[in-house]
Amino acid sequence: MRKRLMLLSMAGMLALSACAQSPNTPAMSANPYPPPPPVLDEARPKPPVTEDELLWQPGYWDWTGSGYVWRHGEYVKRAGHGSEWQEGYWTNKSGKWEWDRAHWL
Repeated sequence: MRKRLMLLSMAGMLALSACAQSPNTPAMSANPYPPPPPVLDEARPKPPVTEDELLWQPGYWDWTGSGYVWRHGEYVKRAGHGSEWQEGYWTNKSGKWEWDRAHWL
């Protein structure tokens, strides 16, 4: 009797588990991609002499589809850029993982 009750209990838990993850509900799966490596510490050179106002864009890791590649920091024109730098990151959009590249906010 006790063995039968335990088997019924386990069957009920399996049934509930299957219902909780129905194929009609998109599930947030674990990110299948590796996290970006730590940001490299690179020396900031002196800015070039120019009439344009420049902004230092730090180096960052960029996903190429098969791995990360380091993009070296550089001076860019301030015009057209926000004031805050956002590192690249993975985000789950509608059940599909996508890489959001580093960018200015």
